[in-house]
Amino acid sequence: MTALVHTDSRPKPANGDDIHDSPWVTLAYLVFVFLPLAFAPVGVSRLLVASVVAIAVFLPMHFGFYRASPTLRPWLALGVAAVGYGLVPFNPGGHTFLIYACGMVGWAFRPRLAIVVAAGLMALLAAEFWWLMPRPQLALAWSGMSAIIGGLVLAGTLYSREKSRRNAELRLTQQEVARLAAMAERERIGRDLHDLLGHTLSLVAIKSELAGRLVDKDPAAARRQIGEVETVARQALSQVREAVVGIRATGLLAELAAARLALLSADVRLDQRIAPVALTPEAESVLALGLREAVTNILRHARARRVDVELSADAEGVRLGISDDGRGGAIEPNTGLAGMRERLAALGGGLVFDSTPGAGTRLVLSLPRLALQGPSP
Repeated sequence: MTALVHTDSRPKPANGDDIHDSPWVTLAYLVFVFLPLAFAPVGVSRLLVASVVAIAVFLPMHFGFYRASPTLRPWLALGVAAVGYGLVPFNPGGHTFLIYACGMVGWAFRPRLAIVVAAGLMALLAAEFWWLMPRPQLALAWSGMSAIIGGLVLAGTLYSREKSRRNAELRLTQQEVARLAAMAERERIGRDLHDLLGHTLSLVAIKSELAGRLVDKDPAAARRQIGEVETVARQALSQVREAVVGIRATGLLAELAAARLALLSADVRLDQRIAPVALTPEAESVLALGLREAVTNILRHARARRVDVELSADAEGVRLGISDDGRGGAIEPNTGLAGMRERLAALGGGLVFDSTPGAGTRLVLSLPRLALQGPSP
């Protein structure tokens, strides 16, 4: 399999996660820098000039944060905070830069240290408000508002950072599952081909050698040996064709891994309960194809948030249940359900589905005991 390398121009924070917002999107919050100017009694032009200068100093640090190295990123966060402190004596809206700094701190420091640093920045801002504001009530209002908004921004940043980390771990797990599934499939193919062709080719070699010895002494016996070689070769060809069909079919566990990856990319949760059941290659292929078709329909039509997959077996046979919490409704006959039902019927199984509008859809694929390898559970 060829791996596609995706290049991303966004920087990676210290823990390797992507910064979640675009630098342009967050600039919308700069409007709050100018909001207090609407209530300024006099000297609006001077305050406006100070605010514009602060923004001009802030913008390079803001955009640089998205491309800076992990060692430089904390200093940029503190630099943005310093811009806010410098503007507050002219315009209380300078606290907006402290909100930006709280978001940057969430990406620049480890979570616990980020909380401590953000608390320190807000405490210093509160002290500045108390020093500059003529009334304690006004200083308390500005300090409290800044602390609440900064805390919410920091909490959202830390949540996004943790979510990105978990998603990265999940992607690594999925890649490992896919690798192990491919390795197991290669081992199975090797065993099947060895068991299938080893004895057959040995028999062909022996009979061909025997026919070569008898061709002069006993031509009739030599022809019989050649005929047996032809029969064995045709049987081997038929067995190889059957094996190729099994090789082309994806195993059920590998199909489950692929289904989880596809559903997660659509933000759909997959819960699975898979019993340790030994299935024949034909049965496993039919169930894997049924799972693939069901997941495809869910992604295209169901608008689901959760999918449950359950594989169980008892004395009556094997059942694979696939249910979702989507919109449900009538199932079109021209979907893959007809092919799914035909494949199950060829092995003596059946398909049951229930799709109620607003209550999701449930499919149950069933196969008889013959689908099990070895004794039934």
